[in-house]
Amino acid sequence: MSLASVQSALHVNIKAAGIDALELMNAEQALPPCSEQEVIVHVEAAAINPSDVKATLGIMPNAVFPRIPGRDFAGEVVRGPAHLMGLKVWGSGGDIGITRNGSHAAYLLLPVAAVKACPQGLSMEEAGAVGVPFVTACEGFARAGGVQAGQTVVVLGANGKVGQAAVQIAARAGAKVIAVQRQDQLEGFACRPVTVVNSTHTEPEQRIMALTAGKGADVVFNTVDQVYWALGHAVMAKGATQIFIIATKGQHVPFDVFKFYRGMHNFVGIDSLALDCVRSCELLDALRPGFEDGSLKPFPVAPEDVMPLAQAMQGFRRVLAGAKNRIVLKP
Repeated sequence: MSLASVQSALHVNIKAAGIDALELMNAEQALPPCSEQEVIVHVEAAAINPSDVKATLGIMPNAVFPRIPGRDFAGEVVRGPAHLMGLKVWGSGGDIGITRNGSHAAYLLLPVAAVKACPQGLSMEEAGAVGVPFVTACEGFARAGGVQAGQTVVVLGANGKVGQAAVQIAARAGAKVIAVQRQDQLEGFACRPVTVVNSTHTEPEQRIMALTAGKGADVVFNTVDQVYWALGHAVMAKGATQIFIIATKGQHVPFDVFKFYRGMHNFVGIDSLALDCVRSCELLDALRPGFEDGSLKPFPVAPEDVMPLAQAMQGFRRVLAGAKNRIVLKP
């Protein structure tokens, strides 16, 4: 493809005290220099994650200013090793947009190992919106020892984006999936039947124990901090693992040590910011066969949720306000 020496990118010079104080500038971006161990990706689509917005507000640890935000991306390799030139790639990373310039830009400089081929059949918009939620869910299950056919997996907060990804991954593995959420219908896709427990009008602990014949879950994926702490602990089978991905700083919960050691339980914490672009790429590549055979599905991206960099502030506000849809920038 023909490259312009100067294109545009979002720039944040200093952290903002709040979204109203955020100065999100659409400024010029020169084509960066590239070593033999690096690639330049011409970004075609990049989701706006809640962590992208929070990083600009100085909430995320280790954030470096000034910088270009954005963690997820899909695009084309325009500089790098010959075998990668012209390849459509995707990726994500806890360092991208945090400690290195991010994907809300025309050009993204990355290590060679941080890019892999996009799944066939996905649009650039879909591929650019998979990142953080699926990386977090995949790492959670990996750290928990994997998920196996025949296991029971309870996903707490299954209607959130990480929850939806966890449901998909567990269903694809052949697990019996129980989705706990505050609505009757499963929010996203699953390649196998999923049992939904609406916690607003059903006693979830009793329902889960009944569904598992009193055994409990082999894996509990908790996406909603202390709200479901007691429930998650109560429905763990002997030897079970519970995965946590979020908590408010300074938050405390009562911990039943007796139940913990008698149950031979395991607890796993996942911080996606600790997963750099190379590790995130490895996780996404492990999921690629599922996206290609249809057992995994990307989040739908509506045309009205795709916007140019000039409208990024509108997208940032929508994401911070809790937008359910994936908002995608087209640099």
